[in-house]
Amino acid sequence: MAQMNLLHAINEALDIAMGNDERVLVFGEDVGHFGGVFRATAKLQDKYGKARCFNTPLTEQGIIGFANGLAAQGMRPVAEIQFADYIFPAFDQIVNETAKFRYRSGNEFDVGGLTIRTPYGGGIAGGHYHSQSPEAYFTQTPGLKVVVPRNPEQAKGLLLASIRDDNPVIFFEPKRIYRASVGEVPEGDYEIPLSQAEVVQEGTDITLLGWGAQMELIENAAKRAAKEGISCEIIDLRTLMPWDVDTVAASVVKTGRLLISHEAPLSGGFAGEIAATIQDQCFLHLESPIARVCGLDTPYPLSLEKEHMANEHKIFEAIKTSVNF
Repeated sequence: MAQMNLLHAINEALDIAMGNDERVLVFGEDVGHFGGVFRATAKLQDKYGKARCFNTPLTEQGIIGFANGLAAQGMRPVAEIQFADYIFPAFDQIVNETAKFRYRSGNEFDVGGLTIRTPYGGGIAGGHYHSQSPEAYFTQTPGLKVVVPRNPEQAKGLLLASIRDDNPVIFFEPKRIYRASVGEVPEGDYEIPLSQAEVVQEGTDITLLGWGAQMELIENAAKRAAKEGISCEIIDLRTLMPWDVDTVAASVVKTGRLLISHEAPLSGGFAGEIAATIQDQCFLHLESPIARVCGLDTPYPLSLEKEHMANEHKIFEAIKTSVNF
């Protein structure tokens, strides 16, 4: 299998999707000849022309409104929001239009072919306008799917599945590992099913759950825990909505403990929803309170970024606290 980084895998997925289906269009701010601010769409315009890969004005609400119109007419638009922090001007279009198209028409029409790609998260010294993790805002919106990959192999398969899914999908890409995450990626066309979590590592003492770039930190913390005799089961949620409750619950029944970690702030983060659901389903199997290791409830800082983030040291300490409860 070819070795590639996460950006290359995303670019290859877009290339395959556009090559196999002429209804797939890619557009956003600077995605054309420039290839996007991170070069995720590099060379796509050269290959498929300006009619299928093109720049838009700097208006996120306009980008998604335009995408809704295309999807409603049967196209499969892939709209890029340059940074997840910039998705909020488009919030009305996504929440009140994209998510409700199918419902309000009684399934007579929809925008199910729409995929929204956007880089999210910190770790690049981007400050408060280029580092946020807003995934939880959209998990409370029926009608949307929310997907986050952790590595190149996952990114390619999940993005192809998202583009071909018959529901609108927001695809959050962890930009901290765009170039840092390198791994083997299957050649050609393949899909990874949405709404199926993956048990990355089996264990017996505690379940560790996360998504995106946080998975690397969780795995590092688990290695440190193993040196102290703690066996960690690691699960990558992959799809946040609809999420795979059964896989997570089965793991917690086995281990008796759950720790959830994400970059977004603790309050209102999706870890709270997971914790409430698993507490409801697994209460009699829990050996300790469900733990959350998340970002701080502050605006995302520039100079204190490392202190703000939920790093492997915080996760490791929380593992020990849970197991020794």
